Amino acid sequence: MSIVLELAKFVNKASYDMLSQDAVKALKIRLLDSVGCAIGAIEASPVKMIREQIKEFGGNELCTLIGGLKTAPDRAAFYNSALIRYLDFNDSFFAPGETCHPSDNIGSVLAASEYAGISSKNFLTAVAVAYQVQCRLSEEAPVRSKGFDHTVQGAYATAAGISKALGLDVEATANAIAISGTANNALRVTRTGHISNWKGIAFAMVGFAATMQCFLAKKGLTGATQIFEGNKGLMNAIAGKFKIDWGKENLEKVKETTIKKFNAETHAQSVLEGIMELRRENQINADNIGKIEIEIFGVAYHIIGGGMEGGKKTIATKEQADHSLPYMIAVALLDGHVLPEQYEPERIKKHDVQQLLQKIDIREREEYNGKFPQELNVDILIRMNDGKNFSKHKKDFEGFKTRPADWNIVEKKFHRLTKNYTEEKTSNAIIKIVKSFEDYSINGLMKQLTEVNTEKLNRFV
Repeated sequence: MSIVLELAKFVNKASYDMLSQDAVKALKIRLLDSVGCAIGAIEASPVKMIREQIKEFGGNELCTLIGGLKTAPDRAAFYNSALIRYLDFNDSFFAPGETCHPSDNIGSVLAASEYAGISSKNFLTAVAVAYQVQCRLSEEAPVRSKGFDHTVQGAYATAAGISKALGLDVEATANAIAISGTANNALRVTRTGHISNWKGIAFAMVGFAATMQCFLAKKGLTGATQIFEGNKGLMNAIAGKFKIDWGKENLEKVKETTIKKFNAETHAQSVLEGIMELRRENQINADNIGKIEIEIFGVAYHIIGGGMEGGKKTIATKEQADHSLPYMIAVALLDGHVLPEQYEPERIKKHDVQQLLQKIDIREREEYNGKFPQELNVDILIRMNDGKNFSKHKKDFEGFKTRPADWNIVEKKFHRLTKNYTEEKTSNAIIKIVKSFEDYSINGLMKQLTEVNTEKLNRFV
């Protein structure tokens, strides 16, 4: 039996009854977190470009866009996925050789679920399937070191989740996953060097393609059945050999994913929490800082600290800023928080943050590498011009699996992200629906999400 058929059988047999109550709670918390991130991104320029293109091209009005309008399922998947991902504030999963954002799958699964008219329980099951597939492939088949993006594993996960939502049989599910896995292999250059708008849109494109590919498989289109183990398949061409026994997998991996505390690249979370604590405990005046020294685990150093994926001190855009550890540290010290407004063009260009980020030196501390991803160790040293030094060690953050985010934390984050774009009654209604999602329909949630304003409400301007 081919591996993709084994995976398809796992997808087919998955059911809500397989989920523990902790997993159900984790799924709902991540759904609310993702919806909050989506609403908070409603005015982002690249997202508005996608919305305008959807308006221009049209499409059968079968699925709902957050903020209103209806379009075809693949376009709804694209737009809503872009919203969830664009701020870079959605959840993460840490594996030794790969870090991914499993909630990237939610926009596509939501579109397929609305189209199919399935229950909220079945939707949560389909999302759990996508989480399980992406997290397990990230653990066993990392591709970052080979020059490929983490959306590669997402191609299999999204197709699996969509197939589950559409109720495809085993054969059609295998074909859908095979087609998506063959077609959607993105390059890591998306997140290195001079980072462009595409960083926040890359997974949305996988969702767009995978949605169409799943519908084609539903009609009988076939895919490469040896996608994993075949000649020039995933193992041979990209990932190398790996083994996952899909017959023994569960739906619990969602509990190991993390919720971001700060609107920042995920490997920055522990250091930013430490910076905020030092700022608060010592009333640090950023004008008097002489130098900041950071020693951190290798993955963070190479992705956001100036290592293998390029320098991080020439910062001009949002995409560059939220993948620059020097920028994020500097703006945290200056502003006391790291939220979407810290990535507005006028904030990025200000002299204070541009000057301070040049004073930050980041080094890899090799002894911390073996403790990742169970710990996110960092040593922080702030040297003041008056001779005082402030230091702190961190190994996790609020929202990491060692200190998981609860409803209270995520609800506060949700209100903070949505207050400019929703009336309070709408925000509260969305929270109520998600917290008791088993008692509501997907249409009920989407109806509330059409109440989101695509321009800031007057009372907040």
